[in-house]
Amino acid sequence: MKVLYIGGTGQISFDCVHESVQQGQEIYVFNRGNSNDGLPVEVRHIPGDVNDPSAYNALAAHNFDVVCQFRVYTPVELRRDLRVFTGSTGQYLFISSTSAYKKPLPCAVITEDVPLGNPYAEYSRNKAACEVELTGQSKLPYTIVRPSHTSRNRFLTSLSETDHAPLRMLAGKPVVVPGDGTSLWTITHSRDFAPPFVRLLGNPRALNETFHLTSDNAYSWNQIYEAMGDTLGVKAKLAHIPSETIVKYMPDRIAGLIGDKMWTKVFDNSKIKAVVGDFSCPTTLIPFMQILVQAFRARGGDKKKPDPAQDTLFDRMIAEQQALGQT
Repeated sequence: MKVLYIGGTGQISFDCVHESVQQGQEIYVFNRGNSNDGLPVEVRHIPGDVNDPSAYNALAAHNFDVVCQFRVYTPVELRRDLRVFTGSTGQYLFISSTSAYKKPLPCAVITEDVPLGNPYAEYSRNKAACEVELTGQSKLPYTIVRPSHTSRNRFLTSLSETDHAPLRMLAGKPVVVPGDGTSLWTITHSRDFAPPFVRLLGNPRALNETFHLTSDNAYSWNQIYEAMGDTLGVKAKLAHIPSETIVKYMPDRIAGLIGDKMWTKVFDNSKIKAVVGDFSCPTTLIPFMQILVQAFRARGGDKKKPDPAQDTLFDRMIAEQQALGQT
């Protein structure tokens, strides 16, 4: 198969490109070329920017069997892709998001039948609107994939504070954990995501279907932060603060927290397994954290200091929460 990855170097797509090459597919990536280090030598690079109409429109002439779109976030961009790829590709694979599911979640275990509708996150609403554009047309065969929290080398944290959490731990400071830290969160390493994803490419049973693709590994936020501390070689200090209180201090976290990470998210993957075959995700919590900590140290993250403004905010939030009820 002749497959185009738009992007190809991100937290999810990088390992998917590697898996595609291993499966013998003829792989192209379309990007600016700024971060292609580590891609397989077999990959053919088409230089260009998604915002350059001439370079982007020229992609249609390649007549790809599959286009894997990791870089569309709005209905306007999706409609552009319908214009460019309709009639010139056999399968358009759109990366959506499980954050698009309705909040509050109406069930304990999520299937693809859960309705979309996230009132807290514009990103999620836009992904849902892109899905509406795709499913409302019949000329371009499509497959929609909804990943959950998937990472290659970035820390998985509840407040999207990435390296700030391990830096606070290394400094002996507590980290903020929403609620009581017991809600379950599904995490997936990109190298586990890649094999079932690649089995969707060119798969006739995947056409005009929607799948979420996650691991079956779910952990509490307490477990995730404690594993981070253990892997860093320190004891994690956890400061539990209600999500509704956190967003009063950090209103920019409403979308990611109230709109996503405060809810238990466990998935039923039976639909995609029925199409691509059974798969396992062997990167469980401790091996996952070891990969992330190794990457953190390799980029010199452990030599840095926490961002002073964010650090001060976390200190104040924790101190004021702990002062409640004191006389």
